[in-house]
Amino acid sequence: MIEAIGNQYVVARPVYSANAFGEEHKKKQRRHKTFLDHLKQCCSCSTQKAKRIALSSFPIASWLPAYRIKEWLLSDIVSGISTGMVAVLQGLAFALLVTVPPGYGLYAAFFPVIIYFFLGTSRHISVGPFPVLSMMVGAVVVRLTPTADTADPTVSNSSVGNDSALDDHKVMVAATVTILSGIIQMLLGVLKLGFVVIYLSESLISGFTTAAAVHVLVSQLKFMLQLTVPAHTDPFSLFKVLISVFSQIEKTNIADLVTSLVILFVVFVVKEINQRYKAKLPVPIPIELIMTVIATGVSYGFDFKNRFKVAVIGEMKSGVSGPITPDAQTLQDTIGDCFGIAVVGFAVAFSVASVYSLKYDYPIDGNQELIALGVSNICGGLFRGFAASTALSRSGVQESTGGKTQIAGLISAIIVLIVILAIGFLLEPLQKSVLAALALGNLKGMLMQFTEIRRLWRKDKYDCIIWIMTFIFAVVLGLGLGLAASVAFQLLTIVFRTQFPKCSMLANVGRSNIYKNRKDYSDIYEPEGVKIFRCPSPLYFANIGFFKRKLIDAVGFSPLRILRKRNKALKKIRKLQKKGLLQVTPKGFICTVDCVKDSDEELDNDKIEELDQPINTTDLPFQIDWNADLPVNIVVPKISLHSLILDFSAVSFLDVSSMRGLKTILQEFIRIQVDVYIVGTDDDFIEKLGRCEFFDDEVKDSIFFLTIHDAVLHILMKKDYSTSKFNPSQEKGAKYDFTVNTNGGLRNRECQVSVETKF
Repeated sequence: MIEAIGNQYVVARPVYSANAFGEEHKKKQRRHKTFLDHLKQCCSCSTQKAKRIALSSFPIASWLPAYRIKEWLLSDIVSGISTGMVAVLQGLAFALLVTVPPGYGLYAAFFPVIIYFFLGTSRHISVGPFPVLSMMVGAVVVRLTPTADTADPTVSNSSVGNDSALDDHKVMVAATVTILSGIIQMLLGVLKLGFVVIYLSESLISGFTTAAAVHVLVSQLKFMLQLTVPAHTDPFSLFKVLISVFSQIEKTNIADLVTSLVILFVVFVVKEINQRYKAKLPVPIPIELIMTVIATGVSYGFDFKNRFKVAVIGEMKSGVSGPITPDAQTLQDTIGDCFGIAVVGFAVAFSVASVYSLKYDYPIDGNQELIALGVSNICGGLFRGFAASTALSRSGVQESTGGKTQIAGLISAIIVLIVILAIGFLLEPLQKSVLAALALGNLKGMLMQFTEIRRLWRKDKYDCIIWIMTFIFAVVLGLGLGLAASVAFQLLTIVFRTQFPKCSMLANVGRSNIYKNRKDYSDIYEPEGVKIFRCPSPLYFANIGFFKRKLIDAVGFSPLRILRKRNKALKKIRKLQKKGLLQVTPKGFICTVDCVKDSDEELDNDKIEELDQPINTTDLPFQIDWNADLPVNIVVPKISLHSLILDFSAVSFLDVSSMRGLKTILQEFIRIQVDVYIVGTDDDFIEKLGRCEFFDDEVKDSIFFLTIHDAVLHILMKKDYSTSKFNPSQEKGAKYDFTVNTNGGLRNRECQVSVETKF
């Protein structure tokens, strides 16, 4: 019974062990579904199920009928136009990271948006090129593209010898990688494996994107300085690029450098203004568009290409080319890279989508997002685009300019299409250094994540270490190997956290049923001879030894050492008793000789197996109190502990190896007359122990209690029973009620029907 009294409550119930609770409250017999049952359910068909599958596969069918035309349409149009302008510029800029002609970046900014409009569940993200993915695809393109000094001499100049054929080969590689990445994403979604993103923590993604921003920064130097820098894709490639850049720094094109620096300065200043005054500005200042128009006009008007020999975008083909067939050999060579691209692209898109879904209170489906991104990349790759996800800055523009749904994304795709079909030629005079500067202008947010280190260190040192190591791995090893090494390191930190858990000793706080770390509170109550030890992690083969060491440190002695000393002492006592040299009086043992020692040879003959056995005194005519004075020259450490409670409420599982180790620990304590109780476990935990034959004559299933307080009260009652003045027949029929007094002692109410605990 639970009785509320103001802001307090009184609970009156029996003290429950796991067995007693099971006898009083019988569990229902449940039939657990088999694999065949799940298969039948999966293959069953009904009208409701078909409708549910259709709505989940095409989320547009859910939100489009509820579209508020008067309230949302104008905002979506304004947002779509603004986002489309940014998408055009980012598509051109990020194409440089893929090392393909800039015009192909427009395809990556168009086709994925159209597909996501129908299949995506997020209403606010802007799908398209993302610098990290562009870098990862670019690394594969560079690795698989022959250069002038590495090309196969049997290949004719007409295929890869000239720039046009080389560009076509790069586009083919990028498109093939994108298609395979999309297929992987779609398969993961169909198989309901969207949970893979959980292995990429927020700290890992933050460190990885920051390292990718550094790679982007270094990769754009050659465009800003207009230098010929050989491509590097192996580990330490970033440093090799830097060495190559600084070794030929004297060849810098001053016009490109000055233009880049001016663009960077203006973009950074205006972005800071947009951020600081975003509440007052109706829409962010479209600085990228403004600077692109100015830079294109200046380059065309002053003929920068011929006068200063700057590198420009060049010919922009109008129209959309037909779909291509992926290269089979490239598919085989890049499957590992494609898996990394697929996972990173989904992780970034899903994390951004989650932010907006929480902000605007609508659900998103991780598996459907995988399918949407997968089909988007397949379609984009077929039409010569490269891998798409979502750019944080572009999604921010779409949301901040009033975008309500993916109608804004559709409008942005129309803007990109207009550029592809009609006005792309106007951008032909634009310098590549301007695109590089605009790409770097979008990296400010990613580079500013360095400030995360201090915040993470204050919150969780492990997360901070993951961030730092991810950044180092990605910078030193490259994005592909760096991501794999980062995931492996993150999983290793999880092993460390569980292998070395922060165990603690608990004590009663406030004379109630609340038990906390005894080091954190001063008003604690600890029953004499009782210790409560908490393990906050699973038990498995790697940490059971650490758990035992921490437990021994907590109780202050090794039970195995005590057991061996007692068995040795018992051996001596038997010898003295057989020789008639030992007398037992009410005051203790009296030895009739001054000194009795085993020879060194006898001590050496003591077998460890014998000393580890339970203590057996049935052959002696008296009982031995191991905490009392023993005969002369027989010394055994005295212990005041009589009961040990193990709080396993945070132990989610244990394996077979840890099960054997735990049983050994329990046996060692039980053999030195220390009762051990385990609390907080669920029924599955106990059932698993039973299936594995954990229990025997020493370790019994009666050691389990529901809560710490149940175990403590059981111990106190047990000790009170052992000192009871009732005779056995009276004891058997009587029950007691114990309440903790304010002074920490026990008040005994005789002959009550239950144990009532007031707190």
